[in-house]
Amino acid sequence: MDKAIKRYFPIFVLPTLLAFTMGFIAPFLVGVWLSFCKFTTINDATFIGFSNYTKILTDGTFVHALWYTSLFTIVSVIFINFFAFAIALLLTRKIKGTNLFRTVFFMPNLIGGIILGYVWSLLLNGILLQVERTLTYSSVYGFWGLVILMCWQQIGYMMIIYIAGIQNVPGDLVEAAKIDGATNWQILKNVTLPMVMPSITICTFLTLTNSFKLFDQNLALTNGEPSNMSELLALNIFSTFYGRAGWEGVGQAKAVVFFILVGIIAVTQNVLTRRKEIEQ
Repeated sequence: MDKAIKRYFPIFVLPTLLAFTMGFIAPFLVGVWLSFCKFTTINDATFIGFSNYTKILTDGTFVHALWYTSLFTIVSVIFINFFAFAIALLLTRKIKGTNLFRTVFFMPNLIGGIILGYVWSLLLNGILLQVERTLTYSSVYGFWGLVILMCWQQIGYMMIIYIAGIQNVPGDLVEAAKIDGATNWQILKNVTLPMVMPSITICTFLTLTNSFKLFDQNLALTNGEPSNMSELLALNIFSTFYGRAGWEGVGQAKAVVFFILVGIIAVTQNVLTRRKEIEQ
C-alpha cells in the first residue's frame, strides 16, 4: 500500500497543486509586483519602487481603519468565544432539546454576509430610529452594529467546535475531581479548560482571522459611513483600489500589508495557544 501511495501520489496531487498555483500563488505574486507599480491595468504597469507603500503611511483612512479593525477584532474575539463556550457548556448538559438548540444556534452561519448585513441594517436602524439615530450617525453605532452582527453569525459555528472539545473531556477526570471535592468552578478551570485548549486554539484562530478579514457585512451594514469612520481594513482596501483614481497601486500595496499583518497575528496567536496545549 505504501509503495502504491508513493507511486501514484504525484498523479493525485498535481491537479490540486496546479489549481492552487493558478488560483492563488500566481495572482498573489502578480499582486505583490503590482504593489510596486503605478497602473490602471496589468498591461500598463510601471515600476515606481516603494512610492505606494510610503503613501500608505500618510493615508489617514488606512491608519484609522487599522486601529478600528484591531479594536473590532479584540472585542469580537472575546465576545464570540465567551458566549460560544458558555452555550456549549449548557448544551452538553443532559437537557431536553439540546440537538434542536444546536441546530438553531448554528443556522446563522449558513447565511451569506451581504444578506446578513442588509437584514441587520434594517433591524438595527429600526431600533435606533426610536432615539433618532442610525448606524451611520457615528462610528460608535456602526462599530457595535458590526460586533452584534459578527457575534450572531459566528457564535453558533464556534459553539459546535467547543461542544466537540467538551465531549472529548474524559469522564474519569471529572469524576475524580468531584470525588476530591472540587467545585464546579474548579472543575471548569483545572479540568475542562485545559482539555479543551485545542478547541480554543481553533476558535480563536478562526474568529481572529474572520474579524480582520470582514468585508461583506461592513459593506452592507454601514459602507464605511460616516465619512469612512466605520471602515474596516478590507473595505478600506476595496475603496482605495476602486474608488480613488490613480491609487490602484496604493490599494494593492495596502492589500500586501494587510496580508502580512493578518499572517503575523494569526501565526503568533496559533503559536501562543499551542504552547498552552503542550504545557497542559
